[in-house]
Amino acid sequence: MEMLKQKFKAQADKLGEEIKAILKEHGDTVIGQTTLSQVYQGMRGMTALITETSLLDAQDGIRFRRHSIDELREKLPKANGGSEPLPEGLFYLMLVGEIPTQEEVENLTSILQRRSHVPSYVFETMGHCLKKHIP
Repeated sequence: MEMLKQKFKAQADKLGEEIKAILKEHGDTVIGQTTLSQVYQGMRGMTALITETSLLDAQDGIRFRRHSIDELREKLPKANGGSEPLPEGLFYLMLVGEIPTQEEVENLTSILQRRSHVPSYVFETMGHCLKKHIP
């Protein structure tokens, strides 16, 4: 998990520096006008957030970190003998911004499996709380 944390931090630090530079140079730039109707009608036609994780395009479909679903089906690691990418591979891509290797996905899978056990006291506490709040 430490390696994944380090990769994520490195990406976040790099992006943070890029954003600071953009804001320093262009922070006062006006990028459009917004009408009250747009706000009340679900922000139609407004760019309200800059994101690099996913994009929904009417022509291209969904893209994750600039990759189409077809590209990801080809590039992301698969289980031995499997034909579809492992979900951990997509999680890794979304978190770090890079297509993971087979080894990186296997490592992440192992970490998630080791951490998947929910202690019994959690279920006991949830059950106790539900009894108090459900008539």
